[in-house]
Amino acid sequence: MSKIKEKFTELEAKNEKALIAYIMAGFPNEKSTLITVKGLVKGGVDIIELGFPFSDPLADGPVIQNASTISLEKGTKINNFFNIVKKIRKETDIPLILMTYTNILYHKGYSKFISDAKKAGIDGFILPDMSIEESKEYIQAAKNKADTIFLISPNTSKTRIQKIAKASTGFLYLVAVFGTTGVKTGIKKYTLNAIKEVKNQTKGKIPVGIGFGVSTPDDVKTYVKAGADAVIVGSAYLKLIEKTSQNQLESKITSFTKSLKKQTRL
Repeated sequence: MSKIKEKFTELEAKNEKALIAYIMAGFPNEKSTLITVKGLVKGGVDIIELGFPFSDPLADGPVIQNASTISLEKGTKINNFFNIVKKIRKETDIPLILMTYTNILYHKGYSKFISDAKKAGIDGFILPDMSIEESKEYIQAAKNKADTIFLISPNTSKTRIQKIAKASTGFLYLVAVFGTTGVKTGIKKYTLNAIKEVKNQTKGKIPVGIGFGVSTPDDVKTYVKAGADAVIVGSAYLKLIEKTSQNQLESKITSFTKSLKKQTRL
């Protein structure tokens, strides 16, 4: 059983849903990333998504694009990223997901990249631009090594949901809004309907996580009540990191995480 699957099994036994935090590795620097991870773990986060910066992040809004640009300017390369992961692994065994874009893996070769990532301590991958039609080599390379988490949207057809769910392991990522990531206001009725529809389609075979535009404890509460198995918060964390001094960062991240995590307990 993968580390991510184990986490969902553990949470189910406790009648809790998963809080997943997204942060950009190397933003605004490596030290801040490691401090943030400490705060997340202290705050009770269940899974961490570590973003690896990419020059053309199609799925991301301005907050994550800015973090990606700063991380790249600071010189974050894949070797730096793997070193950060290894340092995190010395502190915690929390499930870690690498979120980046297909070209990063393709350039190095899927098998080589996934093997290196696994050795560093990565448990799964989210590639927003990886289409199911072109995923055969990627899925094969990740098999028995790491989870492949695919994305669906509120308007994905029933037949396509089933196809994507079948290829996904760890959890299925439902995008909450039409558009890119970012801190948005207001939860859409179509999103709540989509959660119910996807849960009906997947019939409990795979957890369903929801992300994009989730930024407050109330957002988390609403999505958990609607049936989401995991709630993913990203841009809100990056905004907090950006405006907080390094000496206050751990405590601020811990406090915010606790407020979010509280809403995942049923």
